[in-house]
Amino acid sequence: MIVHALGILLCLPHILKPEERIDYVSLGAGNTDRAFDLETNQRIAEFKFIRWQGGPEAIRQNSLFKDFYVMAEYATKKQKFLFVLGAEHPMKFFNSGRALSSILSHSVKLQKQFSEKVDNQYRTVREYYLPRKHLVTIQDVSPFVPELLAVATDV
Repeated sequence: MIVHALGILLCLPHILKPEERIDYVSLGAGNTDRAFDLETNQRIAEFKFIRWQGGPEAIRQNSLFKDFYVMAEYATKKQKFLFVLGAEHPMKFFNSGRALSSILSHSVKLQKQFSEKVDNQYRTVREYYLPRKHLVTIQDVSPFVPELLAVATDV
């Protein structure tokens, strides 16, 4: 939780535009009553301070997919951002053939929402991601917070 809060605070000066106003920032990772980590007058955003190992990281991938899905399907005219520590592994995952049934099987709530929204028309992460990749900007923030690379473990 401390890494998440510190990471967001360190990123804000680098990502906010001069005319951008913060509506709220949720510094607690995970279970807060806010839909996103950050909402401004121009964007919504989630932050994932994960130190990717490059192997089978199902729990981290599940969490990343959930955040992408929620933002991609969220109705707003604001820009949508998913800020990550290093984009290589997240992009490899989003372009992968991992079965959505595997990801969704770990959350009954997410599985129900996904099924109601897209009616099980996608089988893999890539099939879902490709038509929506323009909806959410995935941005690497590691240049802004290099000191977090060594300690990041958030899912």
